Amino acid sequence: MNHESRKFSASRREFLAKSALGGAALAGGLSLARSAHAAGSDVIRIALVGCGGRGTGAAVNALKNAAQAKLKLVAMADAFSDALESSLKSIQSACKDQVDVTPERKFVGLDGYQKALEAGVDMVLLCGPPGFRPAQFEAAVKAGKQVFMEKPVATDAPGVRRILAANEEAKKKGLLVAVGHHLRHEDKHRELVKRIHDGAIGELTFLRVYFNAGGLWVRPRQPGQTELQHQVRNWYYFTWLSGDHIVEQHVHDIDVGNWIARAHPVEAEGSGGRQVRIGKNFGEIFDHHAVEFTYANGLKMFSYCRQIDGCGFVFSQHAHGTKGRAEFNGVGKTSLLADGQPPVNWRQGADGHQTEMNDFFAAMLAGKPYNEADWAAESSMTAILGRMATYSGQVVKWDKAINSPLELAPKSLAWDAEAPVKPGPDGIYACAIPGVTKAR
Repeated sequence: MNHESRKFSASRREFLAKSALGGAALAGGLSLARSAHAAGSDVIRIALVGCGGRGTGAAVNALKNAAQAKLKLVAMADAFSDALESSLKSIQSACKDQVDVTPERKFVGLDGYQKALEAGVDMVLLCGPPGFRPAQFEAAVKAGKQVFMEKPVATDAPGVRRILAANEEAKKKGLLVAVGHHLRHEDKHRELVKRIHDGAIGELTFLRVYFNAGGLWVRPRQPGQTELQHQVRNWYYFTWLSGDHIVEQHVHDIDVGNWIARAHPVEAEGSGGRQVRIGKNFGEIFDHHAVEFTYANGLKMFSYCRQIDGCGFVFSQHAHGTKGRAEFNGVGKTSLLADGQPPVNWRQGADGHQTEMNDFFAAMLAGKPYNEADWAAESSMTAILGRMATYSGQVVKWDKAINSPLELAPKSLAWDAEAPVKPGPDGIYACAIPGVTKAR
C-alpha cells in the first residue's frame, strides 16, 4: 500500500469501522503458544527500542506485569550506547532475574531497532522519540511482533497515516498492539468516563483540558557532535522528533477529551509561541499553546498547555454538562459533581503505567483481541491538528490536516544525513510564526 497516496476521511465512522474490522480479524484469539513459543518455552522474549526514562519504565512495568506473564528482556536498542547502558543497569536493578541482554543483543545506532527485531524476540516496546515511531511500527508489524508503543504515535499527518495503514496489517496478522495512554487504564478515569457516557452530567456542553508545567531537561551541544546527533539527543525540542509538547505531552489530556466526546474534532483554532524558552539549547518548539477544538456536533474543547518554569502546575481534564460536571486530575482524585447530588470521588489508585501493561498481558494470556492503535492515532492527529492551528494562526479543518503531505522527518535516517532543520548564524533555531507559517 502506498501510504502517501492514501486518503483518509474525517468521519468518526471510518475510525469505528476500522476498529470493528480489527476486532473481527482478532476474533480467533491469540494463543500464548503462537506468540511466545518461538524460543521453545513459555517465556515471552521482549526487546526494548528507545532506552530513555519512559522506555526504562515501560520495560520494568512489562516485566512486573500482574497478569503473571513470563517475560524476559533479551534485546535493547538505542541511538546512543550510554543511554542503553544506563537503562540496562536500571532495569537489572529492578528485575534482575528477567534480564538476559548479552553484548551481541545490544544494538546502537539509528537502525538498531531493525536488528533488535531480528534477535529472536516475540514482542517489542517502541519507546524512542515519536518521530521514529511510524517506521519502527511498520517494521515490527512486518516482522510479526506483538507491540507496545508509547504515545504519541507520530509527529505529522503522513506518520499518522502510516500508523493506520500498518495497523490494518497488524489486525490481519492477529497481532496485539498497546499504546501508552496510561490514563485510559486508571480506574478513576475509567469509572468517571463511564458515568459521563451513562448520562450522569447530562448532555455535554464543553470540555477543558490542561497540561501546564515547568521546563524539561536540556542536553547542551557537545564537541564533535553532528547536527543530527545533537537533535536526536535533544529530541524533545525539535518538532520532527517530538511533535512539540502539545503533541508529545498534552496528547494525554487531548486523548481524554476525545474519549469523553467519543469523537475527534473537525476543526481547531488557536494561538501559541515562545515567551521564555528562547536560545541555542531549545530547538524550535513553542513553550505555550492554547487551542479551541470543535467537534462535529458543535461541542467545544478548550485546550491549554505550557512549559514555563515558575508557573503553576495543572494536569487535568474537565467535562461540563447540562446536569453537572466531572473533574479529572492526571495525578490525584477524580470527582463527579452532579447537580443536586453529593460529590462522588475516586482516589488515584494503581499507577496507569503499570495497569496498561497488566491489561495488555492479561489479554495476551487469555487469547483475547487487543488493539489500541486506531484511537491512539486519532488522538495524536488531534494534537497535530492543534499544533497546525497554533503554528499558522489559522482555523484548520480535520480533512485538510489528516491529508497533509507535509513530512517533518528526513527521507533517510542516518548519522550522515542532513538534518531537517538547522540553526541560524546565531545558533538559534527559527520557530513557527503565526500568520506566516502555513498550515500544511
